[in-house]
Amino acid sequence: MTLINLRKLCSIYLICGKTDLCRGIDGLVVVIQSDYQLDPYSRTLFLFCGTRKVRFKALYWAGDGFLLLYKRIENSRIQWLTNQNEVKKLHTKQLEWLISGWGLESTIKPTTA
Repeated sequence: MTLINLRKLCSIYLICGKTDLCRGIDGLVVVIQSDYQLDPYSRTLFLFCGTRKVRFKALYWAGDGFLLLYKRIENSRIQWLTNQNEVKKLHTKQLEWLISGWGLESTIKPTTA
């Protein structure tokens, strides 16, 4: 069973900088709406990272409810973008690179969201 079909995503957004990972679904929805004026109820994957670059959360609207995913990397660090209060649009390959520990700085174009 696949939780999220990457081919069916409308968008993937990386929320740059640090996010308080103690926030749950409702708190992350507020960040998406108020800080970035994006729609958390679209088929979009939103990625958040905390202070330590070994953990991240992903939030996704599945049509009938939210999925909140949490991953802790054991043997490396995530190459997270640190420009606080920015959001970057990713394509699926960049998502794979990010999760694999590769850097993204040279592969991401700014978004006007």
